[in-house]
Amino acid sequence: MPKIYEYFGLIFLFYSNDHLPVHVHVKSDENESKYILKYEEGKLVDIIQVKTKSPLNERQNRDSIKFIKKYHKQITEKWHDFFVLHKSPKCRKITTKIK
Repeated sequence: MPKIYEYFGLIFLFYSNDHLPVHVHVKSDENESKYILKYEEGKLVDIIQVKTKSPLNERQNRDSIKFIKKYHKQITEKWHDFFVLHKSPKCRKITTKIK
């Protein structure tokens, strides 16, 4: 379960047995949400939150979506590196709030 980002209490990660489409899991304490990154012609066109048992709260969900919008290219690169090239991604701690 590679952790790829930490952002103000949110942990962005992949599960090692994950599958397409490209998506990222975001955890905070006991809550977790899953977000699918939808691309068309190489451009991010949507971020789809998948229903989970214990989703993130509203604020955490908004922060997660803002983060994914800003870092979607890096998230997708880390996905490719991990699942296609079998490289372990490094976790990066982001300490600047996204506006």
